[in-house]
Amino acid sequence: MRIGVVGDTHNQMINVDRIVGLFREAQVERVVHTGDITQPTVLERFAALEVPLLGVFGNNDLAEREHLANHAERFGMDLTDPPRTIEWAGRRILVVHDPEETPSPLAADLDLVLHGHTHRYRLEHRGETLIFNPGECAGIMAGANAVGLVDLISLDTRLLRF
Repeated sequence: MRIGVVGDTHNQMINVDRIVGLFREAQVERVVHTGDITQPTVLERFAALEVPLLGVFGNNDLAEREHLANHAERFGMDLTDPPRTIEWAGRRILVVHDPEETPSPLAADLDLVLHGHTHRYRLEHRGETLIFNPGECAGIMAGANAVGLVDLISLDTRLLRF
């Protein structure tokens, strides 16, 4: 199963449209949003992918949390407060916004931790657990933005830059 990983979209609609296109081209089966969506229109654009979107709210979602939750429900998306644990394709995945929300030590049965907040790329192994943040996707510098792909079978990651 190939999932798309994105966070910190911050209502940058030009970039969101590009991300939706990249995920469509990559044929992701699900999308995980690591928070800081900031406006319901972002979710409306992701709904065009017609794949499940799950994720967590970020610190910049607090003011619009109720509207975001209502839109997520309207589009069949599943957003909750972090931390959030999900199981897909035999993998146990922890999703947080701020990496400081990641428990220490990590649970031994975690395969993957996804986070946002820092706007910085991170690919780190901590024991048997992979920690991944594709980095900045809401910037204005062409070529400096990225979202991620994760193959849940192999835990291989790939950045899609734009």
